[in-house]
Amino acid sequence: MQEEYGLSLNFWRKVVFIFIFFAFTPLTLFLSILSLSALSTHEEKYSKTREFVNYPKPGAMVYASVPQEVPYITTTIVSADARVSIVKNFFLEYDSPLSDFAGYVVTTADKYGIDWRLIPAISAKESGACRVIPEGSYNCWGWGIHSKGTLMFDNYNEAIETVTKGLKEKYIDNGLVTPEEIMTRYAHPDSTTWAEGIYFYMDKLK
Repeated sequence: MQEEYGLSLNFWRKVVFIFIFFAFTPLTLFLSILSLSALSTHEEKYSKTREFVNYPKPGAMVYASVPQEVPYITTTIVSADARVSIVKNFFLEYDSPLSDFAGYVVTTADKYGIDWRLIPAISAKESGACRVIPEGSYNCWGWGIHSKGTLMFDNYNEAIETVTKGLKEKYIDNGLVTPEEIMTRYAHPDSTTWAEGIYFYMDKLK
């Protein structure tokens, strides 16, 4: 009798376990599928959001604004021209007095339509970024320096303006647009590494 009772108890236990298994397994699968679907939707939204993220690039002004449909919230974020920071850091690396004129270097390059890296690169090649120049000349580019004398400027702004304009009108407008081509008139006739040095410094300004 006890043996029959034990068998009966085991039978009902198995029935209960089978019932629990078939009752909860579909529920568990349903919840798992629901969770995966929610996670997938979240990742899709995040991915789409990232497509609209713009990173500042040299030479670019980046503007971002809050969508107008958001009530009572309007703002604009304007990044500074990244090129100015690049030029400033370049001059700071050489402990150059031109670090305070980084913005003027960039705006003047834009004014005359020349590569904004050219003026800093030539200054580094010609004078160690203005660390070694004729006293009181403000001439960091070897501009107009020859056996007859040295071209003097009243300040760095005048020097930057003159050299940038001169590169545009006397070189670039005449078809001398690469460092190798500029070297044929700018550097000493015996120089063979001037262009190589300009490329080196321009690469540091990326």
